[in-house]
Amino acid sequence: MGWLNRDVISALDFNREDLVTLFNEAREMEKYARSRLNILEGKIMATAFFEPSTRTRLSFETAMIRLGGHVLGFGSVEASSMAKGESLGDTIRMLDSYSDVIVIRHSLEGAAKYAAEIATVPVINAGDGTQNHPTQAMLDAYTIWREFERIDGLTIGVLGDLRYARVVVSLIQLLSNFNVKLRLISPELLRPRRELVDFMNSRGMSYSMHSNLSEVLGELDVLYVVRIQRERFPDPVEYERVRGSFRVTPETLAGAKDTLIVLHPLPRVDEVDHRLDSTKYARYFRQSALGVPLRMALLKLILKGE
Repeated sequence: MGWLNRDVISALDFNREDLVTLFNEAREMEKYARSRLNILEGKIMATAFFEPSTRTRLSFETAMIRLGGHVLGFGSVEASSMAKGESLGDTIRMLDSYSDVIVIRHSLEGAAKYAAEIATVPVINAGDGTQNHPTQAMLDAYTIWREFERIDGLTIGVLGDLRYARVVVSLIQLLSNFNVKLRLISPELLRPRRELVDFMNSRGMSYSMHSNLSEVLGELDVLYVVRIQRERFPDPVEYERVRGSFRVTPETLAGAKDTLIVLHPLPRVDEVDHRLDSTKYARYFRQSALGVPLRMALLKLILKGE
């Protein structure tokens, strides 16, 4: 499948060839991440964000503006007619008539897929439920690819909330297109869900589960840290049992490879010490900055083709 007019709903919809095309395009777009092109002049992107967002929403908006397009939309339910009782379907139909592409974030699993079934324009999932955040996974994988000029052969540790963090699910799904070793590190209560474990097994992925970072630190090329997803816990008592159960500090990384990079989708709470920001390991702010060229590439491919 080509890129033109393509929906972006799940990381599972993209293969290795798709990702290489996207990464090469994003690398080209890095040249223009602080300038303005006219590639999408006359195109309109609608943002329908029913959940809070800083980096995802602003990087999409910046990307569209850098490409010469325009942006309309809202950043909360309260800012839309859904606050008056309008259905999600009617909201999507309205945005469909106003725009050339819709970017949606929603708390409900399947909201983006539902939007894509209604809309005639392409729909991009900016995060829905606890399972999908495909463009964040694309950004994460792209950052790794830019740092190492490859993804194959790397050992990648994923530390934190592996149960409720949708970025973890999408990243692992995307990494199944490459030959990597995964080290999944979390408290027992935050271990990956059964369906994600079944997926890794079905794809023949190399992985192991650990309770402590120290068990695998020395072999890692990448340490991907995710915060505990307080807002997605069904039981506040369960959250309190794991709150503050891990923290990455400069001292924590004693014994790491010199070439280790630390990534984080942000926002962080207290799981990554601010002292780490000035170390050779920190790449999470570059990761965030790369969101603009990556999403420039995504929008260009979807609205203009390869």
